[in-house]
Amino acid sequence: MPEDRLTYLGIRIHDARKACKLTQQELADETGVSIKMIQCIENGSVNPSYEILFPIVNRLGLTTSDLFSVEPDQHMEEINRFLGKFRACNRSNQLLLLNTLDFLAEQLLVRQNEKCKNTERYDG
Repeated sequence: MPEDRLTYLGIRIHDARKACKLTQQELADETGVSIKMIQCIENGSVNPSYEILFPIVNRLGLTTSDLFSVEPDQHMEEINRFLGKFRACNRSNQLLLLNTLDFLAEQLLVRQNEKCKNTERYDG
């Protein structure tokens, strides 16, 4: 971790925002945090309060381990980016996403199980 913790926090927020393909203005609009505050956080010049940081972290899908670990888990970052987008949706769209993902997961599991059964037939 860099010596300057605020710089490290700013880098993590910046990288997560870019990964979500958001501009600073879009992040500000979606979180209710001023663009000036987002800029100050990203450049490491301010220590944001919990009230400021919470909506940003929530929208970007970051976890405490993302903010404080030196080597974040790429797999979890992808999931958390999706969760940030999910949280930004209204309840109706969240339900649509959940139902769609549930259906897709069921279909993928059926395919996966069929492939396993076919492999067992050839091996046995």
